[in-house]
Amino acid sequence: MLQASVTRAQTPAENLLSKLAGGDFEISHYNTACYFALAGKASLAFRYLDKAIEEGYSNTSNTEKDEDLLSLHADPRWAPMLKEMEGNRLRQQKTARTFFNQKSFWESEQFNTPYQSNISENEKIAGLSKFWSEVKYNFVNFDVAPEVNIDSLYFTYLPKVRLSTSTKEYYQLLSEMAAALRDGHTNVYMPPALTDSVYARPLVRTRLIEEKVVVIGVYDKALALKVGQEVLQVNGIPVKEYAARYVTPYQSSSTRQDKIVRGYDYALFAGALHEPIRLQVRDASGKVSEQTIARVKPAERSAALQVPAFEYRLLPGNIAYVALNTFGNDSAATAFAAKYEEISKAKAVIFDVRNNGGGNTSVGWAILRYFVDQPALVHTSYTRDYKPTYRAWGRNQQPDLNRNWFMPGKQQPYTGQVIVLTSARTFSAAEDFVAAFKTMKRGVVIGEATGGSSGQPMLITLPGNGTARICTKRDMLGDGTEFVGVGIQPDKVVSPTVSDVRKGLDTELQAAVQLISGRK
Repeated sequence: MLQASVTRAQTPAENLLSKLAGGDFEISHYNTACYFALAGKASLAFRYLDKAIEEGYSNTSNTEKDEDLLSLHADPRWAPMLKEMEGNRLRQQKTARTFFNQKSFWESEQFNTPYQSNISENEKIAGLSKFWSEVKYNFVNFDVAPEVNIDSLYFTYLPKVRLSTSTKEYYQLLSEMAAALRDGHTNVYMPPALTDSVYARPLVRTRLIEEKVVVIGVYDKALALKVGQEVLQVNGIPVKEYAARYVTPYQSSSTRQDKIVRGYDYALFAGALHEPIRLQVRDASGKVSEQTIARVKPAERSAALQVPAFEYRLLPGNIAYVALNTFGNDSAATAFAAKYEEISKAKAVIFDVRNNGGGNTSVGWAILRYFVDQPALVHTSYTRDYKPTYRAWGRNQQPDLNRNWFMPGKQQPYTGQVIVLTSARTFSAAEDFVAAFKTMKRGVVIGEATGGSSGQPMLITLPGNGTARICTKRDMLGDGTEFVGVGIQPDKVVSPTVSDVRKGLDTELQAAVQLISGRK
């Protein structure tokens, strides 16, 4: 009589080990070698060190000092391996000295000319040409706007920049050209000398809600404006006409929702510091009034509107509310780690990234690692891998693909319910946070579609002391799902109403709490 065999399910650790042993798991080969060395599996450790060397790993000094690899030092394979690694280092040193790896070759002093109220025609043409060239060879999102022809744009703006009568007008033209590329990470920035004449804004925030421009924040007690008032006119012009004429043509945006945020939230009232803004507003009762408000310096406004990178409070029902307002530095991740023991005891966690405009992707990912108990592919990206000889041979260029995995941390992972709140203001590195969360299938996303723009921008200098940046990396969900030019879509769409704003309600947060509580 044959006895039926029973196959025991692998633990997450065993599953990881089997993938590592197979040599096909996409994490750092060097770190994998350290893992096997610590586990006493020398052959597997050397296998992954060889893989690291094949990919160009060259930090010989670090390898010799790494205590994780001490068990390999007496092995006869150790010295030859170090010699190969040292060979990589010497070759890389030589490559680093080549002309195309010199910063001065790409950012030469010839383009770094000082600011003047009206730079020369030659400077203007040179700056336009540099922006055009860098976009043509480095921009990664042309397919998002297939109707755009970068050469046609160049010839369209060439006579315009020649006829411009000031540096300010010239940079406005370049900003307009950048906006035509429809990418939120491809922008032109005015010279610092023009900051107060272009980027000054009042201590007020507005937002387009239910097709109405509504005041959502007033940060100067001297102003008579109130939250919930509807803006009807700006300087005697209907507000949407004003935005279409003076604001949105210069805003680089990847999606309709991104363009709306930039046009009606971030930049609607931007302009010259000493030019007041005349507003016509209407309150909930229908009363219309006229008000004049002043702009303040960008630094003053930023200080007045600043919020903490990390906010935490415990809501009724033992629900942890965690607002991650920026990934501009690592303070959000540090604060989360400090509070994790308390947060881990909550019934559910609500992450709020509705007002997170981005920063460093690794900050948000450091937080999400507290929510995985096994390796998870969370992110895919690519950049253009341009090889001139391939073009000469008529061969296809290939994208340089990259994938990122989350590995379980040392801490006990959180296993409760998780919800993420998003909006069109969720942008860049904050979208990478949401993209990883969606890929992990770890919980529900509630709110509105994100801005639809991520990727690594490359900064370049322009004549007259201005700058521009160009998106060089295309980010996707781990499974390759696109969100650039579209936005990451919520699982449950929830948007605030004008009435909600006037009542002081947080519509999306209420929806999240109701979902956790089992109410629709």
